[in-house]
Amino acid sequence: MKTVEEIKILLHKNKLRLHQELLQSKEAMALIKKATHTQLTVEEKLKIRIQMLDICKAIPALTVFLLPGGALLLPLLIKLIPDILPSAFRDLPDNKV
Repeated sequence: MKTVEEIKILLHKNKLRLHQELLQSKEAMALIKKATHTQLTVEEKLKIRIQMLDICKAIPALTVFLLPGGALLLPLLIKLIPDILPSAFRDLPDNKV
Protein backbone atom coordinates (compact mmCIF):
# COMPACT_ATOMS: atom_id res chain seq x y z
CA MET A 1 0.00 0.00 0.00
CA LYS A 2 1.34 3.42 -0.98
CA THR A 3 1.56 6.14 1.59
CA VAL A 4 0.19 9.59 0.96
CA GLU A 5 3.72 11.00 0.60
CA GLU A 6 4.66 8.39 -2.02
CA ILE A 7 1.52 9.20 -3.98
CA LYS A 8 2.30 12.93 -3.80
CA ILE A 9 5.83 12.26 -5.10
CA LEU A 10 4.51 10.14 -7.97
CA LEU A 11 1.95 12.77 -8.91
CA HIS A 12 4.64 15.46 -8.89
CA LYS A 13 6.95 13.36 -11.08
CA ASN A 14 4.19 12.65 -13.58
CA LYS A 15 3.20 16.33 -13.62
CA LEU A 16 6.79 17.23 -14.54
CA ARG A 17 6.88 14.52 -17.21
CA LEU A 18 3.59 15.68 -18.71
CA HIS A 19 4.88 19.26 -18.76
CA GLN A 20 8.05 18.10 -20.55
CA GLU A 21 5.98 16.19 -23.11
CA LEU A 22 3.80 19.25 -23.76
CA LEU A 23 6.89 21.43 -24.25
CA GLN A 24 8.29 18.91 -26.73
CA SER A 25 5.00 18.86 -28.62
CA LYS A 26 4.92 22.65 -28.71
CA GLU A 27 8.47 22.71 -30.09
CA ALA A 28 7.56 20.14 -32.73
CA MET A 29 4.55 22.20 -33.82
CA ALA A 30 6.77 25.29 -34.14
CA LEU A 31 9.20 23.30 -36.28
CA ILE A 32 6.37 22.01 -38.49
CA LYS A 33 5.19 25.59 -38.94
CA LYS A 34 8.77 26.65 -39.76
CA ALA A 35 9.00 23.85 -42.35
CA THR A 36 6.27 25.52 -44.41
CA HIS A 37 8.57 28.50 -45.06
CA THR A 38 12.16 27.23 -44.83
CA GLN A 39 14.19 24.05 -45.07
CA LEU A 40 14.70 22.26 -41.74
CA THR A 41 18.05 21.00 -40.53
CA VAL A 42 18.64 17.30 -39.97
CA GLU A 43 18.44 17.86 -36.20
CA GLU A 44 15.10 19.64 -36.50
CA LYS A 45 13.71 16.87 -38.69
CA LEU A 46 14.84 14.31 -36.11
CA LYS A 47 13.08 16.24 -33.32
CA ILE A 48 9.84 16.22 -35.31
CA ARG A 49 10.16 12.50 -36.07
CA ILE A 50 10.77 11.63 -32.41
CA GLN A 51 7.82 13.73 -31.25
CA MET A 52 5.48 12.25 -33.86
CA LEU A 53 6.49 8.76 -32.72
CA ASP A 54 5.77 9.78 -29.12
CA ILE A 55 2.31 10.95 -30.11
CA CYS A 56 1.69 7.67 -31.93
CA LYS A 57 2.81 5.74 -28.83
CA ALA A 58 0.50 7.72 -26.55
CA ILE A 59 -2.64 6.87 -28.54
CA PRO A 60 -2.66 3.10 -27.73
CA ALA A 61 -1.87 3.81 -24.07
CA LEU A 62 -4.73 6.29 -23.87
CA THR A 63 -7.06 3.82 -25.58
CA VAL A 64 -6.19 1.09 -23.09
CA PHE A 65 -6.64 3.52 -20.21
CA LEU A 66 -10.14 4.48 -21.42
CA LEU A 67 -11.32 0.86 -21.57
CA PRO A 68 -13.25 -0.49 -18.59
CA GLY A 69 -10.57 -1.66 -16.16
CA GLY A 70 -7.91 0.04 -18.28
CA ALA A 71 -6.44 1.83 -15.27
CA LEU A 72 -5.53 -1.61 -13.92
CA LEU A 73 -4.47 -3.03 -17.27
CA LEU A 74 -2.20 -0.15 -18.34
CA PRO A 75 0.51 -0.70 -15.67
CA LEU A 76 0.67 -4.39 -16.68
CA LEU A 77 0.94 -3.43 -20.33
CA ILE A 78 3.75 -0.98 -19.53
CA LYS A 79 5.65 -3.77 -17.73
CA LEU A 80 5.29 -6.03 -20.77
CA ILE A 81 5.89 -3.35 -23.42
CA PRO A 82 7.95 -0.50 -21.88
CA ASP A 83 8.34 1.25 -25.26
CA ILE A 84 4.64 2.14 -25.22
CA LEU A 85 5.39 5.22 -23.10
CA PRO A 86 6.39 8.53 -24.72
CA SER A 87 10.04 9.53 -24.28
CA ALA A 88 9.33 12.16 -21.62
CA PHE A 89 8.03 9.44 -19.33
CA ARG A 90 11.06 7.20 -19.94
CA ASP A 91 13.89 9.75 -19.83
CA LEU A 92 13.51 10.98 -16.26
CA PRO A 93 15.20 8.72 -13.72
CA ASP A 94 13.07 7.59 -10.79
CA ASN A 95 15.20 9.48 -8.27
CA LYS A 96 14.78 12.84 -10.02
CA VAL A 97 11.85 14.87 -8.71
